[in-house]
Amino acid sequence: MPIPTIEFKNNSIKIIDQTKLPTRYNFIYCKNIQALWKAIRTMQVRGAPALGVAAAFGAYLGIKDFKGNNNQFLKKVKSVIKYLGSSRPTAINLFWALERIQKLAIKNKNKPIKEIKALILKEAKKVFEEDRVISRKMGEYGQPLIKNNDRILTICNAGALATADYGTALALFYKAKEKGKHIKVFACETRPLLQGARLTTWELKKHKIDTTLICDNMAASLMAKGKIDKVITGADRIASNGDAANKIGTYSLAVLAKYHKIPFYIVAPISSFDLKLKTGKGIPIEQRNPNEVTIINNKRIAAKNIKVYNPAFDVTPHELITAIVTENGIIRPPFSRNIQKVL
Repeated sequence: MPIPTIEFKNNSIKIIDQTKLPTRYNFIYCKNIQALWKAIRTMQVRGAPALGVAAAFGAYLGIKDFKGNNNQFLKKVKSVIKYLGSSRPTAINLFWALERIQKLAIKNKNKPIKEIKALILKEAKKVFEEDRVISRKMGEYGQPLIKNNDRILTICNAGALATADYGTALALFYKAKEKGKHIKVFACETRPLLQGARLTTWELKKHKIDTTLICDNMAASLMAKGKIDKVITGADRIASNGDAANKIGTYSLAVLAKYHKIPFYIVAPISSFDLKLKTGKGIPIEQRNPNEVTIINNKRIAAKNIKVYNPAFDVTPHELITAIVTENGIIRPPFSRNIQKVL
């Protein structure tokens, strides 16, 4: 059964507080957009598809109590969209969902405000339901890439906790298991926030999938010893040429996989593609708080006042990617041409 990462109940967004996992399985309830903005920014909710779902419901939270005329309402919608969009810059799914809500409001701007509000909530629920279906489709398309007894390396968390259902990369693992395949997963810890150690291991253990946690700098050693058959990751934004942004450290794995002749697969929904960008050089990379690197469990581990470089993502060039799995099928090189075909 999928983990209920995000739900909309009683005019509030119920989400798993992912900053507390795996030691505590707590839920938080966002009843206004300020609470949701904070939850997104502090990564209480995270994962590109989940951010899209959260943003769509958040847009409704921002306008549900509005009182005024239609022109004022449209300005309010745009203000809410802009505010939520400022929470995190890299995952395009967040902006994709907000743009859907804004276009809907503009299209129906002359209808009664009560009706527009209802349409926005309906659209947000549609984004949620679509994501659940998309996860399963990606799993179905991608699981044939996994052979029985495969040893798979992954990074960060691209599972149910990152979506509204099975996940992106991990959806392949779950579908492979449903088909009776035995797999062994190696999960990179994913410094500095340890999404691999805290989230992926917790999630895969719940699904009874054979999982081994490794430090990020152990990947090359495993590959050199012939213990990795393929690498499968998610993505937060993909340019039209196939360059893909994902959690920092993904690029390193792609380079290592290329050297060791190991297939490197990315799994992401169509909403993660940014066809306005010709290459990954245009993808905005979020720079996060230095404390994420210098402090662990409220204890300082680095010299005081040390300078810190803390990008949340890196970009993997398309030349290092074997294929991209989407809900419309598997995209293989040349990506510039085949992305257009599949999308």
